[in-house]
Order: sequence, then structure tokens, then C-alpha cells
Amino acid sequence: MANHKPGGLIDNVKTILYAGLIAVGIRTVAFEPFNIPSGSMIPTLLIGDYLFVSKYSYGYSRYSIPFAPNLFSGRIFGGVPSRGDVAVFKWPRDNQTDYIKRIVGLPGDRIQMKSGQLYINGTLVPRREAGNYIDDEQGPRTVARLYVETLPNGRQHDILKMYEEGGLNTTPEFKVPDGHVFAMGDNRDNSSDSRVMDSSGVGFVPVENLVGRAEFIFFSIDGRAPWWQVWEWPFEIRWNRLLHGIT
Repeated sequence: MANHKPGGLIDNVKTILYAGLIAVGIRTVAFEPFNIPSGSMIPTLLIGDYLFVSKYSYGYSRYSIPFAPNLFSGRIFGGVPSRGDVAVFKWPRDNQTDYIKRIVGLPGDRIQMKSGQLYINGTLVPRREAGNYIDDEQGPRTVARLYVETLPNGRQHDILKMYEEGGLNTTPEFKVPDGHVFAMGDNRDNSSDSRVMDSSGVGFVPVENLVGRAEFIFFSIDGRAPWWQVWEWPFEIRWNRLLHGIT
């Protein structure tokens, strides 16, 4: 009688298939990696940060599944984000592009910017100065003011401001509809977010579009040197940001 020889083609195919199913399962129900391509969340997140997002934090929608198949609507085991969460969501204009912003407004809230400062339900959100922030991540070196903002639930986070007037520093009052949240970038003068209601902006974010909550940075690289300069790679890694929690 011939003995079964392990490691054959069928076994290898089965191993690859099982590994693929496990990876899809983890990405669907537990954690999914994302990278930061823009500076809208500076100083909290930098271009070149790689982070894990918890998929279970707000329950599951079709957007929790790779390629977002139209299997069901709404959320299973759903929940609304806490004010101040940094969340990944699908851009409401195409339901495909990933965005990451901070959730500052919940269903029923009234959100407004007046002369560069955030108001929630008619009350000024306090902030305190924390010095200057030098940003040379996106080309020319710029100096912005760093503030620590305190949301109504007591959560604190850093924001950047360069201007107090013009642009999105003064807006109408927005009433967040049921089933939606209001998202803003921490780099307040360089973020297209829920303050922009036209087709180029984010507008109100349906809760169904939430993918998950950003938890921690597992890798970060500034990527300034050409890819072929291998000797520069170790010096491009932002070692102090590895395993850095996101608040």
C-alpha cells in the first residue's frame, strides 16, 4: 500500500486557500491595515503612517467586507462612534474611496465654525495653545499653531491652525441628520471634510459607511529618499511612531 506523501500540490493549494480565508476573515471582523496618503490629519497622523483599524468597533456593514458586496444594508451589531474617535470611512460620494478623519459631531448635533473655532450645539469647544508646529512633510516648510482641543466628552486631541478667517474657518451651522456623523481633519486649514457639502467634499457621513476605528500605528516612514537609495531606508523609518496609539 502506498503511503500518502505530504506536501503535494493539493496540500499546497489547500494551505494557500485556508490562509487566504483566514486573512479575509481577520480583515473582515477584526483588523485591517491602512496607510496615510495625505496631510489632513497632521499632527495626529503623518503621511507614511501605517495603522491598524478595528473593524468591530462600530459593528459591521457591507463596507466591512473586502470589495463591499451588496449583501445587506445597515449595520450588524452596530454602534455610533464616540465623539473624538479617529475613524476610517468610505467617501459618501462614491462609497469606495477610504477617508480618515476625526468624528466631532454625532446624530442630532449642531456643528459650526466661527473665526477658526469649533462650536458644538452652540457652545465653543475650548482649546489651549501648545506652541508652534513645523510642517515640512508636504513640500515647503510651514509653521502652524498647535492647539489642544477638548471636546464636550472630555477627550483631548491636537489640531493645527494657520488661519482664523477665510476658507472653512467660518461656516453655516450644520445639523447632523439621524444615522450620520460629522467628520473633520485635525489639520483644520488643510482638510476637505464634512464642512464641505458639495460634490468635492465629504458632507455628512452615513454611519453605514464607517469601516472602523483607528487604533495604533504599526509602521511609519517619511519616504523622502528615492527608493533605490537602500542605504537610506533605516534612517527614513520613524522609529518613535512604531506601535504608537492613536488618540
